[in-house]
Amino acid sequence: MKNLFYALLLGMAVSESSAQSKQQMTPELLWKLGRLGSENITADGKSFIYSVTHYNMAEAKGENMLYRIPAAGGQAVAITKEPGSRQIIKVEPDGNVIYFFEDHLWRMDQNGEHVTKLTTQPLADADNVQLSPDGKKIMFTREVLVVKVQGKDRYPDLPKSNAYVFTDLNYRHWDTWEDGKFSHVFVADYDNGKITNEQDIMANEPYDTPQKPSGGAEDLIFSPDGKSVIYVCKKKFGKAYAQSTNTNLYQYDLTSGVTRNLTDGMNGYDNNPAFNKTGEKLAWLSMKEDGYEADKNDIVLMDVKSGNKVNVTAQWDETVSSFKFSEDGNRIFFVAVKDGTEQLFQIDLRLRVAPGSPQAIRQITHGQWDVNSIAAQKGNTVYVHRTDMNHAAELYAVNTANGAMTQVTRINNDIYDGLAMSRVDARHIKTTDNKDMLAWVIYPPDFDPAKKYPTLLYCQGGPQSALSQFYSFRWNFQLIAAQGYIVIAPNRRGMPGHGVEWNRAISGDWGGQPMKDYLSAIDDISKEPFVNKNRLGCVGASYGGYSVYMLAGIHNKRFKTFIAHDGLFDLKSWYGTTEELWFANKDIGGNYWDKDNKTAQRSYDKFNPSNYIDKWDTPIMIVQGGKDYRVAIEQGLEAFQAAQLKGIKSKLLYLPDENHWVTKPQNALVWQREFFNWLKETL
Repeated sequence: MKNLFYALLLGMAVSESSAQSKQQMTPELLWKLGRLGSENITADGKSFIYSVTHYNMAEAKGENMLYRIPAAGGQAVAITKEPGSRQIIKVEPDGNVIYFFEDHLWRMDQNGEHVTKLTTQPLADADNVQLSPDGKKIMFTREVLVVKVQGKDRYPDLPKSNAYVFTDLNYRHWDTWEDGKFSHVFVADYDNGKITNEQDIMANEPYDTPQKPSGGAEDLIFSPDGKSVIYVCKKKFGKAYAQSTNTNLYQYDLTSGVTRNLTDGMNGYDNNPAFNKTGEKLAWLSMKEDGYEADKNDIVLMDVKSGNKVNVTAQWDETVSSFKFSEDGNRIFFVAVKDGTEQLFQIDLRLRVAPGSPQAIRQITHGQWDVNSIAAQKGNTVYVHRTDMNHAAELYAVNTANGAMTQVTRINNDIYDGLAMSRVDARHIKTTDNKDMLAWVIYPPDFDPAKKYPTLLYCQGGPQSALSQFYSFRWNFQLIAAQGYIVIAPNRRGMPGHGVEWNRAISGDWGGQPMKDYLSAIDDISKEPFVNKNRLGCVGASYGGYSVYMLAGIHNKRFKTFIAHDGLFDLKSWYGTTEELWFANKDIGGNYWDKDNKTAQRSYDKFNPSNYIDKWDTPIMIVQGGKDYRVAIEQGLEAFQAAQLKGIKSKLLYLPDENHWVTKPQNALVWQREFFNWLKETL
């Protein structure tokens, strides 16, 4: 036993020496990493064409390049000579690549040579461009002025007016004021480079496709026979739009011009439509409850000929992130969160089991990583994007028989090879109601259990987004740990991957059990001898920022410092300024003037951080985006002003051009530098 003890000490010493000899992650180094984008497999299955974005910090912009790599892995070859945002439309059977760039369609070979402009006239202001399977139709989206909101549109003789006139809600969304323009789907004839008979298939409707702000080309597809278009749309306007999540799938017949609602009577989110190869089956992601954006996400399968629909994940106790049909149409591969990680699953459609039965579902991959999305499938291999808390996304090949994974791309190996990695452990914690809660613990690369470390409680946003093995370029655990901090990140109530009941439990209980879960996590890790109990901090954004504000009033001297980014400070003023009201109505119970609504009144009273400001006594840094209309500017300003007037050491980082996130490279570096400067000052 004594020899084993000394061997372990020697092993830790060697590991520490190795970690110290390597470079530590820094904010500047993080922004040098390449970011994997879209990818297309060639028809023969031998190669991938994919995009990588690197950020030019001096120019404060991303630079996108296309590469080709063997599907089995190997040397990547750049096939574009200059950076540019090229949207790959398709890889043709002969290997040529058709892409959209600078308002035109282009073709090049797999080596980036023989570049030819295909279109004879520009497709101005077009996005999400697609060609029909037979190449005779082209589809795209474009902003169309439908409602006259701006002064210059209402009064043409006043072209320099910047006034807005509103008579209904949804006057702004995420980071944009409503200007009366809506994203519509267009279809046109395409023949030998000429685009003719351009038609807005949504007519003069005040509705958007794709769904804003995060929808893309997945919201509109051609049928395999090229005779129709399927598009996703929430055909509601004003107050109805602001209080509903009910998107539907619409089928537009290209010959008759008739539009049909395929999901009439299905009241939640319906999106991500996909046909099998023959066009006999159509599948999509579907939620049941209107107004609940974090409802269980199921896969619905429809027989195109009969119209019969089956929920093929109905009895499975988790929620689906994304899916893809197998080439033969007999299986559906999908990604879902499970026990704090995202993994690859399959549904075998050939099994004779009850519709929606979990017996038809098999988990393919197992491991401490996230399978983020499915890129392609060829034979017994599925290609996926994979991350973990030490590595940004790379393309991997998965053996569907045994789940074995082989790395295909190695975008950042030149950096990783010289970088000290963090140890990441899964820790299981008993909550105050005797539940088992998973938490991720991330250690500094040179971790020494004989030392004591400052420790941060990370509060996840959402509130129902997964805390899995993701890799963020802002809330980057590898970066935080490299500065000498232990991070504990609990899968508190409200997160997917631990059953539907656990996921739902946070709605209407924001400041209740989830806060107890957070305190259970920090109390549990604080029992370790390597945690400095006098140097504990608490950080988070969005609902995580709300959690920071809430914990600042109830933590009972546990924490020495706080950082809140775009957090909800006062629920009454937040309800009066946020835009997607379905979220507030579901998660905090509704408006504040309905005195008979007990759930809402409890939220505005017991779970409102501003009601606990009298108990604030700890330094706090507040970050607020000026264009965040989900959690508007008054939230951060109210919190900062209260802290200042109470004489609490506090700092406001105001980002006037940022929304709910930090998207501009130089602003992101300021964010990270101020974040760590604050921790050095206060922790």
